[in-house]
Amino acid sequence: MAIKHVGRMAKNKRKVVVAYRVVPGEPESAIVVTTENLEAADHDTLMKTVESDAAQSSNEFADVMARSQLSDGRNMLAAFHATGKMVKVSTADVEMTPDTRSVINLAELNNLIAEQQGVTVEDLAIKDPNARKKSAAQQVADRQVVTETIDFDKVDTPKEIIEAASVATNEVLTNSELAAKYRSDADRMYKEAKALRDKAEELVPTKKKAKTKT
Repeated sequence: MAIKHVGRMAKNKRKVVVAYRVVPGEPESAIVVTTENLEAADHDTLMKTVESDAAQSSNEFADVMARSQLSDGRNMLAAFHATGKMVKVSTADVEMTPDTRSVINLAELNNLIAEQQGVTVEDLAIKDPNARKKSAAQQVADRQVVTETIDFDKVDTPKEIIEAASVATNEVLTNSELAAKYRSDADRMYKEAKALRDKAEELVPTKKKAKTKT
């Protein structure tokens, strides 16, 4: 079974979990969680979260991190930012590994998804939370929760990304937005399934049944 959001660095093959496939304003950058230097408990919680239905149905794993807790009760997104476990990297340097046989460069994957959706790679990034349909007071309250949790002066990840994730997790999707998300997920899964079938055919071609004589 293919698992989303997991990958490795192309040069040294170190495993990572991709929190953001595209950084707002920086379409050639992504934000990943380096897994090898996590505490055992944090690593186990992270991987269980990645494998959850919520994560596998989410386009950006950070959306799920923003509403998940580590075993000690800390917010996962805030804790990993505060402890330097989330780093910004070039999408060209990341390889996605949904299963043991499939590898695709993240930059190429983003380009494919953008092309399929008829948008630019930059459009795939989390949108400005100010554009969402929420009251100004609620937006301020959402941001304050994250701001009080994270010391942004000590992390490299843009503050706007975390704010957007926080607001996004509290947003109730309209029927139109939900339908668009389902269509996008269906298109993505179809593309992934086709790629896996093509790889399977390369390894072991399907044998055609011999026609029986009448």
